[in-house]
Amino acid sequence: MCLAVPGKIRKIDGDNAEIDFGGVKRSANVSLVDVEVGDYVIVHAGYAIQYLDEEEARKSLEAWDEVIKAQAEFEKNQ
Repeated sequence: MCLAVPGKIRKIDGDNAEIDFGGVKRSANVSLVDVEVGDYVIVHAGYAIQYLDEEEARKSLEAWDEVIKAQAEFEKNQ
């Protein structure tokens, strides 16, 4: 199962980009999408496979924050 967490493109060099996933930076190939520095993408298996506008990315990241908080609360109560 792929967990789609949006990442923000910080640098592009040819077909490769540095993508920031909330402080964790990874390299990915961006040849499959039309993107620029500052755009958000979904990455799978080392390839950016989908562009997200900033609003979509924000909503997705907020949902992930809720999941993380719920998991932490669950673990605290165990």
